[in-house]
Amino acid sequence: MTTVSAVLARATERLAAAGCEPARVDAEILLAHVLGTTRSGLRSGTSRELDNASLKELDRLVARRELREPLGYVLGEWGFRRLTLKVDARVLVPRPETEIVVERCLARIAGIAVPRVLDVGTGSGAIALAIADEVPGAQATAIDAARGALDVARENASRAGLSVEIAHGDLLDGLPEGPWDLVVANPPYVREDEIDTLEPEVRDWEPRFAIVGEGATEAVARGALSVLKPGGVLVLETAEADAGRVHRLLTELGYANVRTTKDLAGRDRVVEGTRE
Repeated sequence: MTTVSAVLARATERLAAAGCEPARVDAEILLAHVLGTTRSGLRSGTSRELDNASLKELDRLVARRELREPLGYVLGEWGFRRLTLKVDARVLVPRPETEIVVERCLARIAGIAVPRVLDVGTGSGAIALAIADEVPGAQATAIDAARGALDVARENASRAGLSVEIAHGDLLDGLPEGPWDLVVANPPYVREDEIDTLEPEVRDWEPRFAIVGEGATEAVARGALSVLKPGGVLVLETAEADAGRVHRLLTELGYANVRTTKDLAGRDRVVEGTRE
């Protein structure tokens, strides 16, 4: 049978066998993408018959996902807050926990009419674009050392119709002159000896330079001190196990009001501090 219900069952079985979890959700997302509908739309038409072209396309996408290619890469796009962003192997797929980073940024620049924001290591542009989207007066600049990532970020800015300055910049060379009201970063923070413990989607597919890196968090924290306005804020995403160390780092560097925020799963994820 080639009904939605039957096709979903087969796709779910294939993805579960490949270790993709939750397999049913992935299967529904892929089929909805092929049919140009939503997951709820699928459920209201489970007896619908699929044509050969749709079956062929679904098979192609499921085969990619079976290899543990990230779902965002398979789809070519991923939702982040109010935006739908293009993603491919040049950038990380935006995570739900990074949305908490944006929430902390919005809270810290609330009340500033024209906040100047620097997003360090922007990747797909997710953080800078979300801030520009939700704070119309924001003047956001996004930098990255990877030229390919910058191309993706520029395309996302164009697609979203948002004005963000996107420029090449390596955080290890120092940060662009401010003064900035906010510096935000989701720097690479996985140690080289931890990479084999990660899910295949991350370990085998996402850009290693955006995941693995020692010293990046320290470089941003130190560099931000010289480019933030007095009273300006640094917001950092970090690994749960590293949040305590990053909290201490910011305190030792002289940041005031250092605090840690948990993500939706209850894990310490965001560390922020104020330049005095």
